[in-house]
Amino acid sequence: MHPDSRIYVAGHRGLVGSAIVRSLQRAGFTNIITATHKDCDLTEQQAVRDFMAERKPDYIFMAAARVGGILANASRPADFIRDNLAMQTNIIHEAWRSGVTKFLFLGSSCIYPKFAPQPMKEEHLLTGGLEPTNEWYAIAKIAGIKMCQAYRRQHGFDAISLMPTNLYGPGDNFDLESSHVVPALLRKFHEAKLDGAPSVTVWGSGSPRREFLHVDDMADASLHLMQHYTGEDIVNVGVGKDMTIRELAECIRDTVGYSGDITFDTSRPDGTPQKLLDTTRLTALGWTPTRTLRQGLAETYQWYLSTEDRRM
Repeated sequence: MHPDSRIYVAGHRGLVGSAIVRSLQRAGFTNIITATHKDCDLTEQQAVRDFMAERKPDYIFMAAARVGGILANASRPADFIRDNLAMQTNIIHEAWRSGVTKFLFLGSSCIYPKFAPQPMKEEHLLTGGLEPTNEWYAIAKIAGIKMCQAYRRQHGFDAISLMPTNLYGPGDNFDLESSHVVPALLRKFHEAKLDGAPSVTVWGSGSPRREFLHVDDMADASLHLMQHYTGEDIVNVGVGKDMTIRELAECIRDTVGYSGDITFDTSRPDGTPQKLLDTTRLTALGWTPTRTLRQGLAETYQWYLSTEDRRM
């Protein structure tokens, strides 16, 4: 990519998309294309076709997606599979059709089997059953990966696919009905601290292990791979180490400065027992993350406090 290349970041208002925009700006790229849902409804093929014809991007980062935690996936499975399939189908096809130079598709670590060997290697894809609590989202993302590979094979379209681990950071969704575990716990502990609550309840047993990557690191990895990798094989993006949800909750309690207890609601689902990515391929391509979890949580909490009145 050149400094004046036309670079379209789909989903620029979301957690990942906004971080990619920041990363591109830091790197000196000056022709960044963005569009709101009102400007271009990615679930509508004609709208995407018209947008591509008008804006003529050279490169595309596909960060647009319907995302959410266990509760959101369980309560709106049709929305998750339909919207994600529609968005990625339209944009991949129209990107190829309009002559986009290179396309980057962002998947998710939930594409891997529920009981995949740990850490999960890229070749573990489609070797077993998925975690039922987010299979609708996972199936859509798998379809996106396969579509990128199919367009590369049949049409020579330079599309690459990245599989990030669990992401968090500035711009995250803190709605308790639809958020992922890090923003949900940051908000819970913050509100418990303000209310003087004696304890905070965390869903599940606390024993599942998860890996967490700051979204700005993810964005930097995306930019690095867009510039330095081409190929059909997917690439895991993570930190290469994990922790239990209990350990995460304790770390977030320290970050917020809450002094109460942590209880676990074992009637709630745990999800996949462990999700740790093997990042050997990523490291060989010349990229490693820069932030520790404690640094990232502190940044995210300060962003959360700064976005609106938090009853401080």
